[in-house]
Amino acid sequence: MTTSKIHSNIIFSQKVADELEKIVKQYPVGKRFLLTEETPRQLCLPQLEKLIEDYGIQVTSIAGGETNKSIRSVEKVWEFLSKNGADRKSLLINIGGGMLTDLGGFVASTFKRGMAFVNLPTTLLAQVDASLGGKTGINFNGLKNEIGVFNEPDAVIINTGFLKTIDDQNFLSGYAEMLKHGLIKNPAHWDELMSYSLENIDYDALQEIIAHSVVVKDWHVQNDLTEKNIRKALNFGHTAGHAFESYALHSGRPILHGYAVVYGMLVELYLSAKVCGFDQNQLQTISQWMLKVYGKFDITPSDYDSLYELMTHDKKNEGGRINFTLISEIGQVAINQDCSKELIFEALDFYREL
Repeated sequence: MTTSKIHSNIIFSQKVADELEKIVKQYPVGKRFLLTEETPRQLCLPQLEKLIEDYGIQVTSIAGGETNKSIRSVEKVWEFLSKNGADRKSLLINIGGGMLTDLGGFVASTFKRGMAFVNLPTTLLAQVDASLGGKTGINFNGLKNEIGVFNEPDAVIINTGFLKTIDDQNFLSGYAEMLKHGLIKNPAHWDELMSYSLENIDYDALQEIIAHSVVVKDWHVQNDLTEKNIRKALNFGHTAGHAFESYALHSGRPILHGYAVVYGMLVELYLSAKVCGFDQNQLQTISQWMLKVYGKFDITPSDYDSLYELMTHDKKNEGGRINFTLISEIGQVAINQDCSKELIFEALDFYREL
């Protein structure tokens, strides 16, 4: 499969070691570092063993899972870098899922006020969303991505071969962000996602579909890196979705990020129908498809106040009001939408009764 590029720092390649070598050799001996998590260390690092040995890359890892996206994990990596002589002319290679690339990017952005970093995402969620676009961060005080900075990686190397190491749930979690990209920007991308077989995954065909999804993400990032305007379109499904994700974690029923985004999109598609005139028939068709594929996180009306409270803490809010991105039709977004508490509860009713 040929290597192709979308934005100058996003590289699609099955020859990960070759691409990484081009970058690593630009940094001095003793200044090359690699951060990973337990699963990719076992499943993905073996194909980089020779490169790691030849270039003296110093490796550390942290435990996987959203609960480890914490300041404690950051401190562990800072300590590793400090003890091993890292400085502002060093490179940090992040190999793992979205949690790892978010955290590794934050570590690199803050250590010595900033060192270079490269992301090698190993999950679909990370390949189409988390590792791209310069959002780095960690969870804090029970709130997702509460602490972080905007800082783009020097490169993102995407290898669909890594996706053979993830389970069905993690695959679907990443697919959710692709669905979002289709809904906010590209009806043709939405159509190809609807017709792609989730039962019999064709990884060669998937590379091109991922590329289409990455184009959507990259377009929004390059036009609005720090999310002052059109990049807010990428938040579709996330205001309610992050509330579901945090509430699920608090209540001891954790769910994967992409599943939370789907549940958030169901709520926000209802709001889109009420506020922006999104087609009711499409609302029903999309909702039933998402329900069939992703199931549902069960809630009762007694959960609404907690979910609403979590939405009020969303980083995207402005002027004390909850800020939604909605869609008027597939491919047409409406950013900075304000919805009343009553309407949000009505949307939660719609979701709960699906």
